[in-house]
Amino acid sequence: MAIPVIDFSKVNGTGEERARTMAQIANGCEEWGFFQLMNHGIPEELLEKVKKVCSEYFKLEREEIFKNSAVANTLKALAEKNSGEKLENVDWEDVITLLDDNEWPSKTPGFKETMTEYRAELKKLAEKVMEVMDENLSLPKGSIKKAFDDGEGQNAFFGTKVSHYPPCPHPELVNGLRAHTDAGGVILLFQDDAVGGLQILKDGQWIDVQPMKNTIVINTGDQIEVLSNGRYKSTWHRVLATPDGNRRSIASFYNPSLKATIAPAPELVEKDNEEISQTYPKFLFGDYMSVYAEQKFLPKEPRFQSVRAV
Repeated sequence: MAIPVIDFSKVNGTGEERARTMAQIANGCEEWGFFQLMNHGIPEELLEKVKKVCSEYFKLEREEIFKNSAVANTLKALAEKNSGEKLENVDWEDVITLLDDNEWPSKTPGFKETMTEYRAELKKLAEKVMEVMDENLSLPKGSIKKAFDDGEGQNAFFGTKVSHYPPCPHPELVNGLRAHTDAGGVILLFQDDAVGGLQILKDGQWIDVQPMKNTIVINTGDQIEVLSNGRYKSTWHRVLATPDGNRRSIASFYNPSLKATIAPAPELVEKDNEEISQTYPKFLFGDYMSVYAEQKFLPKEPRFQSVRAV
């Protein structure tokens, strides 16, 4: 079993080919919560530069810091104890977050310019993907974006998490990244071409998300599940620690504004006078994030319940 790989350029076509591609994306959202896009419109040259500057950044500015980090020292001590105990509450992951208004790495040549250009391209791609979701859900064009913006304007949150999973001396004792669903909206992942480790939970089995050169992996977060009234599901995923290879992973999150009110789209609750029950509560995304911060690695259903009680 492998997650769907979809040629996104066919969405710009017409007739049967376009219909088939739209159906593939609908299936990716409904049955998998994850799919890979090829021919997504982001220039290969830019993607190659992104790989280069992110790898150089970790080598130049982070490698030594990680070797002496709390997680590395704790893992070493645990391995020496040889008790069979595992590290449950940390991840073998080195992370920086890029937002428009925070400080970015400055020692790595070309990092800021390249990642600024990349983020602008990814944001446009996220908005195209959301328009496809609107169409597949029979919602007015721009519905999901408008919900995330909390009405008109450009208020949605767009962040990029640049992660690095160094070779792990004891991968059996720690996770690269613990299993979770993503809190937000649409996630666009540019993962390593060669080093695997990302897995999704499908029908009770963990399935590898195979590395493919210069594709963008899309997954749906908890807020898309709510807006679609459960037609699209956010999917559990994790990253395994590996003994060899440096896994690079760049995830961009197109999330609602913290002030946005999120609820199932009315069109998906009342259809043709048939009463479809509203499965999810109405809530402020900021309130959901407060709950998620405490419960990220726990089952998601109680998160929806506790936010209902907020």
